[in-house]
Amino acid sequence: MALAQLGLFLALLTPVFSSLAIKVQDIVPRDDQISALGMVSSLGALAALLANPVFGRISDRTTGRFGRRRPWLVTGALGLTVGLAVIATARSLTVVAIAWFLSQMFANAALAAFTASVADQVPVFQRGKVAGLIGVMQNLAILGAAYAAKVLGADVLLLFMVPAAVGLALVVLYAIALPDKPLPQRPRSDCSLRTVLRTFWVNPRKHPDFAWAFASRFMIILAMFMFTTFRLLFLQDQLGLSDHRAVAVMATGVLVYTLVLMVAGQLAGWLSDRLRRRKAFVSLSALVFGIGTGLLITTESVAGFYVAEAVLGLGFGVYAGVDLALVLDVLPDPEDSAKDLGMFNIANAAPQSVAPAFGALLVNAVGGHEYHLLLGAAAVVCLIGALAVIPIKKVR
Repeated sequence: MALAQLGLFLALLTPVFSSLAIKVQDIVPRDDQISALGMVSSLGALAALLANPVFGRISDRTTGRFGRRRPWLVTGALGLTVGLAVIATARSLTVVAIAWFLSQMFANAALAAFTASVADQVPVFQRGKVAGLIGVMQNLAILGAAYAAKVLGADVLLLFMVPAAVGLALVVLYAIALPDKPLPQRPRSDCSLRTVLRTFWVNPRKHPDFAWAFASRFMIILAMFMFTTFRLLFLQDQLGLSDHRAVAVMATGVLVYTLVLMVAGQLAGWLSDRLRRRKAFVSLSALVFGIGTGLLITTESVAGFYVAEAVLGLGFGVYAGVDLALVLDVLPDPEDSAKDLGMFNIANAAPQSVAPAFGALLVNAVGGHEYHLLLGAAAVVCLIGALAVIPIKKVR
């Protein structure tokens, strides 16, 4: 399960962080590259938002001898691999945009089935431990994507296809090992517009715990991306580093952040299982995140930046270690777990789209080169996210 998470996100995030930008630079004039990359990325984000809950619902209703999740794990990973191959060999922006939309669609078909398989297979008393490991693997994939760009950046085809091949192999390995037993035939559901729209809706009055968990995830992810989006500019403006030096310092900072997160996530998940508590860890993560943003506000050196990155990694690691376990514990309907988890994924994807615009507004409000307001707002948003878990009743 952990290896499948690592493989899927390595294949998906390498284009997000590097290879897609490199490909766009190869086929688009310099003056149009930023807008072209923004357009392609936005199409991919739209595909992710739509595909995850839709394929989640389809996965929940899949019957047959191969099980509910296995067909979509393999189909999604294969589709992603083919889509990335098309992008790597494309000669026009239109082909890249269409292929990236389809790649995100297939990737989220696999992700919806994968996350639902966690709900299917992992008992409540192990969910913290497994959620922590999965969170670690996602962030390890981010680090792997950065190093893939460093090692394979000179060859665009390899930069796309090596992570894709690794992801496909690990997902297929998981699909083979997964005890995804076939379910009996379920009653056929109608395909009306109302039914389709219900895929994107969970009634907060009927399922308040799920709604509060959704709000908490949205706020905490928003707070995190409010800083990470502007990490490089922060180093250039706040610490006065050159472009080359800022990139090197940022890479080291991300490495420190990831290493601390890996340890914190696994430990927090294990402890939450032992103590049978989730909400306290979310609150603790927000407190630590607030300390990290406070350190960034006052830092004046590269060493101080590394310390702040370590504290932020600790905070988000604790959160990543228990958040998925908390969500699994408050799912409205176990029979529709993939659909509901796909719906919940919006709380993960939407803030990543909102954070850059919101953060830019805050930075520009104080002259364009000051980050105190941005970091303070990120700490407040994170605190609101932590407070949102308090009303949850089903989980301690």
